[in-house]
Order: sequence, then structure tokens, then C-alpha cells
Amino acid sequence: MKLTQFKYDLPPNLIAQTPAKHREDAKLMVIERKTQKIKHKKIKDLLSIFNEGDAMVINNTRVFPARMYGRKEKTGAKIEVFLMRELNRQARLWDVLVDPARKIRVGNKLYFGEGALVAEVVDNTTSRGRTIRFLYDGTDNELREVLYAMGETPIPKYIKRKPDENDVERYQTVYAKVEGAVAAPSSGLHLSREMLKRLEIKGVNIAELTLHTSLGTFRQIEVEDLTKHKMDAEYFRVDPDCARIVNKAIDDKKMICSIGTTSFRALESSVSASNYIKPTEGWTNIFVHPPYEKSVSNALLTNFHLPKTSLLILVTAFMGYDFTMEVYKMAIKEKYRFATYGDAMLIM
Repeated sequence: MKLTQFKYDLPPNLIAQTPAKHREDAKLMVIERKTQKIKHKKIKDLLSIFNEGDAMVINNTRVFPARMYGRKEKTGAKIEVFLMRELNRQARLWDVLVDPARKIRVGNKLYFGEGALVAEVVDNTTSRGRTIRFLYDGTDNELREVLYAMGETPIPKYIKRKPDENDVERYQTVYAKVEGAVAAPSSGLHLSREMLKRLEIKGVNIAELTLHTSLGTFRQIEVEDLTKHKMDAEYFRVDPDCARIVNKAIDDKKMICSIGTTSFRALESSVSASNYIKPTEGWTNIFVHPPYEKSVSNALLTNFHLPKTSLLILVTAFMGYDFTMEVYKMAIKEKYRFATYGDAMLIM
């Protein structure tokens, strides 16, 4: 398929700029793939949809405040430094994106917080990518505290405002544990602690995995032929408990619902030759696009995605291209809110 097939006209006012007042207040479009029936519900209605023995697969990655602002030595020019991932804790090396990148060269020093923290550029990795070393004498924990104090919640650029205190809480799932993401797994933002507890009481089995969402989530696809697109590699881990819960649901022919495209992709990266989930840890760059054979997940909770994104393309692989595009037209007509802080769909 071609990238241009995933273009559609999205009114800018439908890109949610703030989260719903309460996590469960968001709208939910419930879609049956086989019958193509559509119902308009709320997130809180998930409680009546899930049944005993169903598996809900959540991504417990935790977003860290990855966006920092500093100045370049000598010129004092302002720069944005986006922490992508820690390369070596002992050496204090980080993989970052810098903006503007044009004059940020190897050997340059970057100053943060009136010079309270200094980093040196040690390598050029891409046009905007750099490897930096923080020149800091304290402990690892102390450096982390400094980074947290100076860093900003990395809400996506299509949210046209500065992040605030509310984002610190709301741009994080309630079950976030394992630090390493620079973007939130957005469909999980809808789930409250109370809802998860009530689902468990009902007998729904919650399976946790980890996939550290990278900026590749928002990266534009630059090739027209989708078979030539390469996803950024992301760290993931599916532990034995998660595999056991999902495999039991497979055997019992129950619903296996991935909460978000990250959970979906992590499961697909852990499938054995016998089509069961095996405990797996490593890096995945799996790109799910049409045509796609049967997936482990038979249900998917996901937000409404922007045009020409890998997220939208995954949804079309799961739900069918033509039907997905019809659903998106309906979502626009019904004024569903799109993207990270927007509404959701449950595809079954």
C-alpha cells in the first residue's frame, strides 16, 4: 500500500489540546469488525464489555521528563535538547535530539539551568541526533533528580501549549512503573485505578508488559512505499506472567485486548512458531501494516490517530483499510477528539 492512501482531512480543532476532566470521561467508539456494527459509548462502559477470563494487556512503561532547554557555550544561543535514551549510566552518556542542530558540533558544551548542569557533545549520530556526556560529579540518583527538576513533560508538538502541572499526572498511565519512554502509550491514559480494580474484581486478567515508546511514534513516514519504511527500534519485555495470562486466554478462546498499539506490537514481537506468546526481552522495530496475518490480540483499545502515521496504518491492518477510513469519517462527523489526549475506539 502507499502512504498517500492514509491521508485524510482532519480539522485542527479536533486534535485534543487537554485531557478529559476525568480519565473515564472520554468518548469510546465500540466497533465489531465482523458485523461492522458501531456503538457510541464512554470509557467507563468498558466495565460492561469485558468478561471473566478475558485478558487486558497493558504497557507499564513510564515517561520521563525528556525535554530540556539550555544554552550553547560562547554564543549563549538557546537550544532544545530532547533526551531519547540513556546509553551508558556509568559514563553518563545519552542519545539526544537537538534543535536547532546546525551548529551543535562535537566538543561543544551545553549549559542548563544557569550553568548548574553541563553536557559535552561527544558524537554526531544523525542530522539532529547527538551523543552527549553530562559532566556531573554527584551520584547517579542525584543526576537523575537534577534531570527531573530541569526536564519538561514531553507532550507532543501538536499540543500547541506549554506543559503544565496537570500534564505531569495526566501524561502518564496510572500503572506506569518502568522508566524509559519519551511518549506516553496514549490509550492507557483512559484507565483509572478504580476501573482496573473493578475489572479485576469481575475476573478480567491484567497482563503487564513493557515497551519504551520512542519519538518514532510521532516521526513522519518519508517513503511512499510502506514496505520500505523502517521503524525506530524500541526496547520491550514480555515476562513469563504476561505470557501465561495471554496464553491461557488463547486456550480458553477469550478476548485478548491490547491497550494501545505499543502493547499490540510487543505481543506480536513475542509470538512463537506455535502462535503462543513466549517470554521475550530485546528490541523491536516491527511495523504492522496491511496486509497482516492474524494477530495474537483479538481486540484493541486505541485512540484516533493523525493522518499518515504508523499508528493509523496499524489500525487499518487490524480492522481493514476501507472500514477504518469509514470509521474515521464518522469520528470526524461526530466530533470525536483525536490524538494523545483524545477519545478512543475499542475494536473487537
